[in-house]
Amino acid sequence: MEAEADVVIVGAGISGLATSLGLHRLGIRSLVLESSDSLRTTGFALTTWTNAWKALDALDCQSRPNVTSSRITGLQTFEMSFKAKGKHGDHEIRCVKRKLLLEGLANELPSGTIRFSSKVVSVDESGYFKLVHLADGTILKAKALVGCDGVNSVVAKWLGFKQPAFTGRSAIRGCATFKSSHGVDPKFNQYFGNGIRSGAIPCDDTNVYWYITWTPSSQEKELEEYPAQLKQYMLSKLGKIPDKVKAVVENTELDAFISSPLRYRHPWELLWGNISKGNACVAGDALHPMTPDIGQGGCAALEDSVVLARCLGEALLKNSGGERKDKEGEEGKEEYERIEMGLNKYANERRWRSFDLISTSRVVGFLQESNGKFMNFFRDKFFSPILAGLLLKKSDFDCGKLSIS
Repeated sequence: MEAEADVVIVGAGISGLATSLGLHRLGIRSLVLESSDSLRTTGFALTTWTNAWKALDALDCQSRPNVTSSRITGLQTFEMSFKAKGKHGDHEIRCVKRKLLLEGLANELPSGTIRFSSKVVSVDESGYFKLVHLADGTILKAKALVGCDGVNSVVAKWLGFKQPAFTGRSAIRGCATFKSSHGVDPKFNQYFGNGIRSGAIPCDDTNVYWYITWTPSSQEKELEEYPAQLKQYMLSKLGKIPDKVKAVVENTELDAFISSPLRYRHPWELLWGNISKGNACVAGDALHPMTPDIGQGGCAALEDSVVLARCLGEALLKNSGGERKDKEGEEGKEEYERIEMGLNKYANERRWRSFDLISTSRVVGFLQESNGKFMNFFRDKFFSPILAGLLLKKSDFDCGKLSIS
């Protein structure tokens, strides 16, 4: 079976849904393909920094009040307030449940926009169109193809990107739910020691998101198959952290945390790689998989969506009237070239920003998890205050408005 769509977006994660919403706001219909049978909430929660809220505001996200959680007021590691004013206004940092964010974005899309159980197996070309082949035999003919399909992106592979590299580190992420108030301060509570970085960030009065990152030995990797043993082992390695933070991990159900290896794209690949090619491009983790050390993966994905929808909208809409050009005789080359130009504009705008975030995350992760007396002294006495400012600096970014001038 063959079907046709103007814009096909692969992946119903943060970048895929947000890009679709951005296009919807501009009056452009898209089709979002998701391989799972429902929205995937892997990761449980994410820290949404100022740049993420700027992007959600640009998308006119009506569900914003429903995902808004406790405001994070500072960084516990180095007593620094997050109430400082940046060059784009006041900072806003919150920890949001991924499920609420995805559902909020999805609920604002027209019915039928998301097609579940639609696994993309390959991408091909036919003239000025991309042919998207699904596992069920369906072939979708697209004027524009956007890969938001994560670290194992089929679209990124078609564009020529290599598989993201393994860092040798792993992360455990979880969310603890309390029957009454958890008592954890509304701060970015972060701790270091023994080659481990751990942290806890409140989502609201009864839910706390937590994480542990470390470099596992071969023996520790085997524990990933046994959640109960892994949980007890990591509790024994957390070291000196406040009892109320340790209680967060202890109170987490075994099905409420996951362990996964950390991967990233070598930043130099973005300098000469094809973020876009013709009428296809990538966004989100398909573009810039990064380690979680500065909490910018999901935030950058939201930035991508605004810039991509704006650039693609310029290509698909008339300059002024907002009417679609759909002349059968001119459907091919002219429109293809406009789309190509729009996606090139998007790629150029996101290239250096992505390079910067991936590089910074990698360096920060190395310094935070390094062990030894010298590195511990350097990190605790010198790097901690730098880190606090760095987190705010990288989030003090405005991706711009969605509207087309």
